[in-house]
Amino acid sequence: MSIETEHGDCLAWAARDPSGILSPHKFNRRPVGNDDVSLTITHCGVCYADVAWSKNLLGDSKYPLVPGHEIVGIVKEVGSNVRSFKVGDHVGVGTYVNSCGDCDNCNDRFEVVCQKGCVYTFNKIDVDGSVTKGGYSSYIVVRERYCFKIPEGYPPALAAPLLCAGITVYSPMMRHKMNQPGKSLGVIGLGGLGHMAVKFGKAFGLKVTVFSTSISKKEEALTVLGADKFVLSTDEEQMAVKYFTASSAVKSLNFIVDSASGDHAFDPYMALLKTGGTYVLVGGTHEVKFSPASLILGLKTISGSVTGGTKETQEMLDFCAANKIYPMIEVIPIQDVNKALERLVNRDVKYRFVIDVENSLK
Repeated sequence: MSIETEHGDCLAWAARDPSGILSPHKFNRRPVGNDDVSLTITHCGVCYADVAWSKNLLGDSKYPLVPGHEIVGIVKEVGSNVRSFKVGDHVGVGTYVNSCGDCDNCNDRFEVVCQKGCVYTFNKIDVDGSVTKGGYSSYIVVRERYCFKIPEGYPPALAAPLLCAGITVYSPMMRHKMNQPGKSLGVIGLGGLGHMAVKFGKAFGLKVTVFSTSISKKEEALTVLGADKFVLSTDEEQMAVKYFTASSAVKSLNFIVDSASGDHAFDPYMALLKTGGTYVLVGGTHEVKFSPASLILGLKTISGSVTGGTKETQEMLDFCAANKIYPMIEVIPIQDVNKALERLVNRDVKYRFVIDVENSLK
């Protein structure tokens, strides 16, 4: 159980109220149990979820709130039943730290959609009644099942964003069989999630088109990320010239991964899917609205996705290591986290902030 105190042994930065401003905090983590892994946190990625719950945008924030669910660290202690990890191992922790463990989804190792509700890494009630606290902290205690091996030689700062941004796009891409070389993928939005979708798409051998509202991202999308095409989605002429003939939409894409955080029309993108194409929504739009004909006439599928199960998360980490897939990050000290959260809201990051916890949280 986490015990609230300003004299605990776990150093952290926490939000105290809906202003979302974070400041130094101390508390005690629960003791290491038989099935637990305790790790010293070295890095933690910064996700929009950190903004949402710090500012109580969903109405359920429990203060003081310690955000962070893209956690990488080094094992410092293991429980007596732990077999997969040992002291000194590099380990990751993602968006959840517990689940029922015995429902159909958990038995399929897809714990993120546990039928009894998984326990998120921060701001949720754990089985012992404590409120979970995330990776903007010096260490964390997590059950073995929800820890992941960081492949040998993979830089820990670069591994952190994979544990949310990476798996959020990898999971639906694999589920919908987007790993078919030669097929075509559209990626809407080029942020933390979108740039990983581009990287996975290219690793899978897909022809990738990026759709973005920001022309400033064109050169990087094409030359750095390796996308095959770039479309400024706010430019009606670009959308029309590249994808429409005089009479009908050119069905150019097998798949679309929509990572956009802002509201946008769906029908223009649905029209770009080939017959039987798949549209996956992973972004945080307020409303999804499209004509039923967009689905029915082209035998198309629209799907949503969150992060991923423990089995596929480990597979994703191993795939990134084997294929040298690395997120693009900006490393910051924890003292700059409030500025980083503000920049994240203003979309001023390429493409993920990562906190250097090890060297800045003192």
